Amino acid sequence: MRIPATLLVLAALSLPALAGKGHVHGEGSLEVVIEKGSLSLRLELPLDVAVGFERAPRNDQEKAALAAAQRVLADPALFSTTPAAGCKAEPARIEMPRFDGNKPADHADIEASYEFRCATPAALKSVETTIFKSFKRLYRLEARRAGPAGQGAARLTPKNPVLAW
Repeated sequence: MRIPATLLVLAALSLPALAGKGHVHGEGSLEVVIEKGSLSLRLELPLDVAVGFERAPRNDQEKAALAAAQRVLADPALFSTTPAAGCKAEPARIEMPRFDGNKPADHADIEASYEFRCATPAALKSVETTIFKSFKRLYRLEARRAGPAGQGAARLTPKNPVLAW
């Protein structure tokens, strides 16, 4: 079985995160991989950032908050790319925490993956996000990028929501 290069790069980008501080409330991570005509994004957020709690929902209001967060994250329009690159989004993949009634959740995370196909990938120079507008408890995303132009990292914030290279 051949493993796609994108997955290998994402795995390599994840290694520093595994050795780092891990789950931090208010902070998420974004991994960006540019390969040939595709742009892959992997977003990880503490559940607390999206809904204000990290446990099984206790009432209908909390269940609705989980569903609303999933709807927001399912929209690839959370990310925009350099217009000249001609990138088109594919459906997002969202993994919400599953709660086991016997065990309390501890540091539950949401993982989301986004794929874009770009007509002119050489023109791709940035990715911008509106996620901070949807999740007010999120105050930063630690972003890492790998692609033909090399590797880089940046801290995205509500005042600086653009990863540029």
